[in-house]
Amino acid sequence: MFKGCGTAMVTPFRKDLSLDEETLRKLVRRQIAAGINFLVPCGTTGESPTLEHSEHLRVVEITLEEAKGKVPVLAGAGGYNTAEVISLAKQLESMGADGILSVTPYYNKPTQEGLYQHYKAIAAAIRLPIIVYSVQGRTGVNVEPGTLKRLAEIDNIFGVKEASGNISQMSAILNLVPERFTVLSGDDAITLPLMALGGRGIISVASNEIPAEMTRLAQLCRSGDFAAARAVHRKYLPLMDVNFVESNPIPVKAAMGLMGLFEPVWRLPLVPPSTANLAKIEKVLQDLALLEPKTIHAGD
Repeated sequence: MFKGCGTAMVTPFRKDLSLDEETLRKLVRRQIAAGINFLVPCGTTGESPTLEHSEHLRVVEITLEEAKGKVPVLAGAGGYNTAEVISLAKQLESMGADGILSVTPYYNKPTQEGLYQHYKAIAAAIRLPIIVYSVQGRTGVNVEPGTLKRLAEIDNIFGVKEASGNISQMSAILNLVPERFTVLSGDDAITLPLMALGGRGIISVASNEIPAEMTRLAQLCRSGDFAAARAVHRKYLPLMDVNFVESNPIPVKAAMGLMGLFEPVWRLPLVPPSTANLAKIEKVLQDLALLEPKTIHAGD
């Protein structure tokens, strides 16, 4: 179900910082029209730490309404309080989510045994497929290959979003887990090498901007056409990189604003990118012809 390219959806806000439901619906429709394989609302890119509980549920509800019967929805449900994660996961299951993406506990930094017991408890509480999200750079804790091997023995733990940036670790994971266990890239720029090793896709930031192109990259890799995949990768690597010139999702929302998709608004503690970095983002978009041509008026 969760293979190919899934978009880690941004969450659009109005200038008064309220949830922009109309724009969210438009963004979901744009993704589906572009052929995206699945959608991932309320992850890091969706600014989930700043969403109220009711907003979190509403974002998933809207995504489900627009995506129903077209693409699967892998809803974010992670955190450092196992009981709260279980409560949220149960609610998302009752709403009809197709699966749960659950980031490792952050700040309290559990041991590998703690991570195992955390995910085991979530899996016991729901029937939905669970994708573990390992991103040590944000959470301070790494899910080691041996721990994923143990977790893969639990029926409804279906895979991992691997965002360690460590290709050697990814290779070790793929050598240890069973064939049914899906390993997804958590970094756009590592999609191609991970899929060459046996990964099955990407949960992408760049697909917010270029959903059709990132889906094509993933599908080319899945079909084994790595020559064509390299061409797509090389063309869009500058965008993949500039999306992290500041903390995600600052750059991607700025880029989407420049592309005319919405008025970018961030909730504190995130702020707009610096002037210098905004210029870098705009330059990449211009080079890739992702900006609407500017109208030149007489006398300009």
